[in-house]
Order: sequence, then structure tokens, then C-alpha cells
Amino acid sequence: MFSSSLRVGTAVMAGLALAASGAVPALATWPVQAAYPGLEDLDRGLVAAHTSEGVFLSWRLLGDEVTGAGENGLTGQNFVVLRDGRKIATVTSSTNYVDPAGTARSRYVVRPADGRGPAGSARPWAGDSLDIPLNKPADGTTPAGEAYTYRANDASVADLDGDGSYEIVVKWDPSNSKDVSQKGYTGNQYLDAYTLDGEQLWRIDLGVNIRAGAHYTQFPVYDFDGDGDAEVMLKTAPGTKVTRYDEGAPLSSSYISIPRDDRAAGVTHQDDYRFSAPQYHEYLADVLAGWSEREEVTSGQWPATLEEAWGIEPRWEYPLSEADARAAADHFVDVYAPARSARNELRKFEGFVVTGPEYLSVFDGETGRNLQTVDYKPGRGDDGLLWGDYAMSRIEPGNRVDRFLSGVAYLGGAGETASAVFARGYYTRTTVVAYDWDGYRLRERWFADSGHAPMRNPFNDGPHGVEGPSPEWGTLTTQGFHSLSAADVDGDGRHEIVYGSATLDDDGSLLYSSYDTMPEGSAAPGTRAKLGHGDALHVTDIDPTRPGPEIWTCHEGGAWAPYGSALRDAATGEVLFGSYSGRDTGRSMIGDIYPDTPGIEVWASMPNGTLGSGTLSATGEIVSASTMGTNASVLWAGDGSRQLVDGADPTTPTVVDRARGVVRTLDGTLTNNGTKGNPALVADVLGDWREEILVRTTDSTALRLFTTTEPSDIKLHTLMHDPQYRVEVARQQTAYNQPSYTSFYLATDTDWSAAPLPPNARG
Repeated sequence: MFSSSLRVGTAVMAGLALAASGAVPALATWPVQAAYPGLEDLDRGLVAAHTSEGVFLSWRLLGDEVTGAGENGLTGQNFVVLRDGRKIATVTSSTNYVDPAGTARSRYVVRPADGRGPAGSARPWAGDSLDIPLNKPADGTTPAGEAYTYRANDASVADLDGDGSYEIVVKWDPSNSKDVSQKGYTGNQYLDAYTLDGEQLWRIDLGVNIRAGAHYTQFPVYDFDGDGDAEVMLKTAPGTKVTRYDEGAPLSSSYISIPRDDRAAGVTHQDDYRFSAPQYHEYLADVLAGWSEREEVTSGQWPATLEEAWGIEPRWEYPLSEADARAAADHFVDVYAPARSARNELRKFEGFVVTGPEYLSVFDGETGRNLQTVDYKPGRGDDGLLWGDYAMSRIEPGNRVDRFLSGVAYLGGAGETASAVFARGYYTRTTVVAYDWDGYRLRERWFADSGHAPMRNPFNDGPHGVEGPSPEWGTLTTQGFHSLSAADVDGDGRHEIVYGSATLDDDGSLLYSSYDTMPEGSAAPGTRAKLGHGDALHVTDIDPTRPGPEIWTCHEGGAWAPYGSALRDAATGEVLFGSYSGRDTGRSMIGDIYPDTPGIEVWASMPNGTLGSGTLSATGEIVSASTMGTNASVLWAGDGSRQLVDGADPTTPTVVDRARGVVRTLDGTLTNNGTKGNPALVADVLGDWREEILVRTTDSTALRLFTTTEPSDIKLHTLMHDPQYRVEVARQQTAYNQPSYTSFYLATDTDWSAAPLPPNARG
């Protein structure tokens, strides 16, 4: 989002030119953003849906067709609508039209009135949804003999083949997918690519060495080199394999490339690094055997002996013999760990991958071909001992070390291609790395690393909230969320990375890390504390009376956090208003759901559904004591208001409007990710600027794409030509899915003269 000063200064000439033409008032100005390579050259995206009122049509206004701003949206290209070859309408003030005389057999064409730009053609859907057939993976059985099935999970869209239309990349979750804190084997994770007609292009089988779950596999799909075809990037391992499909049948299969050093070390695609419970015990004994030689021990940072660390009488000599190391492992697993928590069942610890190579791979979007594979940065280092996974009462090897995020950002601003952003860790050590892809190889742009939060005793300490040793990035620890966002928070034309309660500047330097004073009733009144970790964050222009965007977050620090939910200035990290809860505030949401209230409303709730402070205005006043859902939202109505997608599996999801109630039941479908209740994707995939909802059918044989058929008199370019919104869509699949937001204030009372034109606008 551009600051008010930039709004005045970046496009005065464009504003004056349009004013002279009579398109806008003489004083109206707005920023015209320069081109962003990677924003797709899209087709018209025409949708025709048969309804009780006739055939509803909607289509894209492309960014390069925008010329300025009008009273009810943007100005630019007008459109001619033809039914069965005959002109039936000229549409000038929107990008949708209802044909009351249309039938299921009608054929429609929408073309630019001046003949410039693509035309679109379509036959009506039977209703307002389209089924995209899927090739469901076969059921499987784990090494422990447990059977599992598959269900479609998160999805993303991109132009994989450069034809101007979107394809879909779908992640398949086995029924035994796990949170990183949960024990047990999982089935393999798969990624598939499909056209909107359901033609399968490829399948990536991540293999046995990538565990399945929301925190392990993030898959940004984007045109990173600006050549018109998208790439896919994700974490891989030995055993990851790509199968290419042709007309529904497997055509060829190949493994990813193993880096040279690993090949020389004997790594093969047949390696299996999953731990059984006995293998974990052997591994633990090996770790403990080297205790006295660890740098943390010899430097005096950690206790000199395991006995001292565990608070028991001396019983072993150091360095530990093999027998003593096994005895120490027995004591830790059978005595020390259960005494800390009855949930510490380390004799049953199995199915985790905490050793072996870790890679980052780039795949061609059209063919699935592996273009490059490099070592994942940073490597895990260990199974979580350094990351604090053994330090608290719940001992969870492989937990904090295996928290991954990803995103896309225009870190170089206009004229440069987008960068891929990958992150590891957010509770203790926090790392973020940005890569550029030139079509041949990855180049690291920057790497931010807090370093491991120091502990006095890795088996009994509180590493959350402790600063890392890095002079620049040490305050990042415990500030990350289960998602991230990319937005231009400081108005310099380049994206920053909003990493929960902290923000990294476009060059990877720390822009800020947010703290505030602990209130009365908290665990430490009067002290300064981090806002800390949380589950949900939302970044856009929430309060249009202030320059630039704001960030609305919820926090789970309870009595140790200054806020349960807070709105802060995105440029400075300063909290504008917030509410202390003293509890894990697990959900939050934003949306213009009260059109008579200026700005976008914000709200939060506790995990059990109790309210935070109700629904608040953009300036913190209570609008209502009640709140709406907090799982997912959608731009569905025609007036710029936001609706909520409600219903977690096994409930049939619905689209809910605050004033009207349920406006659409998404029949025959289910949401993903348990209580998170997320659709596979919510994005402007087709039609006008409103969003579509992709959800799996109950049997996961298809993705069902629902589109709104409510008319709108707002004329706005496809949201996919807004750089922030486009990268937010690419990020949406990451961990705990969050909605995608525009770089500008989008609501029922948007001042279109202040909204930025898209990067490729003619204006």
C-alpha cells in the first residue's frame, strides 16, 4: 500500500491527464505502479452460470485495460456481450451481466468494445459451480500396519503453461497426516497439477522422507522468472519422484536430482530415514554419548553432565561408554520424560524424519520436470534439542525444528521478478531465506537468522520469548506465526515480509519487532514483552483514514503476552489498539461486514468459541458484542463487503453474510484442516473481481469451484493484477491458511480516486 504522500507524488501527471478528459475530478491522484514481471497475461476468464433469473455472465477486466478511476470503480475497457453470435448488450460500468433470455444451450462471447484485448467464450454451467475431476491416490499402509486413505487438501492456482488461463496445483493429504507434535507414521504427501477441465499434468510424490501435515509441505506456485510459465518450489528429500501424465495415463516417472555431495556420500532414492521407536532410542543414545564433547557443554552454557541436567545423583563417567549412553537413554525415556509429563511417551516415538538430507527443489509448472535441487537452508542441525524441543514439560523431538512457512514477494519492487521466501522456525530459532529464480538456477537474495535461543539447560528451560544471539535478528524469536504475508508496508514500492509480530524489510534487514507493556492482571505487569506468536494475521488497509496498511493479529501467549488481539501500524509495528485476554486467543478475522461503519471491522475469538472483545471498528470501538466466523472469508457480494466461509469437517460449508445469513450452501463438499475449516483455496480465479471458492467434494474425486452470481456495479480489474493480492494467493496454502488481501482499501466505501491503478494500467 502506498502512503498518502506517495499517492500525491507518484502520478500527478496521470491524474491531470485524466482530469482534462473529464474522467475524474481535477484534484484526484493515484499511484500508477510500474510493471511487475510474473503477474500473468490472463485471458478473459468468462463464466456463464445458469440461474433462476437467466444466465449470469462475469469476466475479467485486465490490469492493462484500466485507464483511471470513476465514481463506482475504475474506468477503462468497455465490453460487448454476444449470445449465439448476436450482440445483446454493451457493458460499461461493471464486468458482469445477467441475460434473462439465456438458456442452457446459449453460447456467449464477451469481447472488448474497441477490439483491443482478448475475447472470451463460454457455454453456461448448469449452476454456479464447476467440478474439476481429480485422480485420487491409492490407499496405503504404514510400516506399523495402519491403513490410510487420501483426501484433497490445499490448492493453489497459476498459469503453468502460458496460455492465459489458470491451472490448479492440489496437495493430497493422507488420512493419517500429523501435526509435528503428534507421534506416528504418515502416508506419502502428493502434489498434482490439473487444468480446469480436469486434465492431470503431473504428480509429485514427495516420498517417505517428507512427513505429511500442515507444517511440513508449503508449495508456492508462481512465475518466478517472468517468462509466462509458473514454477513450483517446495521442500523435498531423497525419494521424491515426479510422474508426468498424458490424457489421464502416467507417461513417465523420474526422481529429483540428488546434489553432488550427497551422491558422493552414497545417498540414494531408496534411503528411508523414518524412525521406528527402537531406532529413535538408538539415535538418542548416540546423541547422549557425545554429551561431554558438545560445544554448548564445553563452553559452560549447558550442564557438564546429564545427571546435572536431569537433577539426579552422579552415576556415569564421561565421555560416556556405549553401555552408559544406552542406560542414559533408558533413564531419559522411561523416568525423566514421563516425570515431566504423562504425555511424554518416547517409547512410542515413531514415524518422524529427524536425520538425512533435506532439499529445496524447483519444478517446471507445465511438465513437473525437476529444474534444480539444492540443500534446504538452514538444515535442521539436530532433532530439536537446540530448538527447545526437549526443554519444556512436553518433550517433542522434531516439533519446533520442523515448522516451515513459504511465500512470494516482490522484494526488488517494480521491474523485478518475484522472489520465493522460505522459513524455518518461529518459536525459538527463527530463519527466513529469500531466493530468486532466473530460469536456470536459484540465487540467494538474503538470509535472516535469529540464531538459537540460548538455554541454560536444554532439558529444563523456557526458551520461548528468549532473544536469539544475532545482533540484528535476535528479536525475531517467538514472533513468527503459522503463516506470513508480503506487503509494501512502508510505501517504497517493494514488499516487506510480515513475519507475525515482526517485519523484515525488503532487503532482509529487521524493520521492527513489536513489543508492548504488560498490563495489570498479566503475569508480569509493567514489564516490556513481545507481542509473540499467534495463529492468524491479516494485512491490508484496514483504516482508510490512516496512511498505509495495518496488521490485525491474535496471540496465544496468554498471561505472558500484552495482547490477545491487536491492530498495529504495518510500517512501524506500533500497536494502535488491542485487548489483553490472558488466554490463548486462537482465531481472528477482518472484513467490511458493517457497511455503515467506516473502515474494515476486526474481531477475534478463543479456541472454545468465547468472544474476545466482540466486533471492533477500524479505530477500536465496539460495533457489536457478537462476532462472525474466523476460519475463512470471501469477497462474494457485489457491494465490496466481505462474507465468511463457515463449517469445519464434517459440516457442509456455507457462505454467510452478516445481514442476510447463509447466502450459499456449498453442497456436497467439505473443508480442510480439521477445526481450521479452510476451503482448498479462495481466490479470484475466474470471472470478475470477486473471489471463487474451491472445496473438495465429500469423496475427494473432484474440486468443486463455486462462483458468485450476485450482480455487482463495481468495475474493478481482476484482483490477480494487484501485486499484494497475487502473492497472497500464492501464500494462502501455507500452514494455517489465511485470506488474501489487496494492497489498497477495498470495502463498500472505497474512494476509487485514492486506489492504486494496477501495475500494467494504461493510465
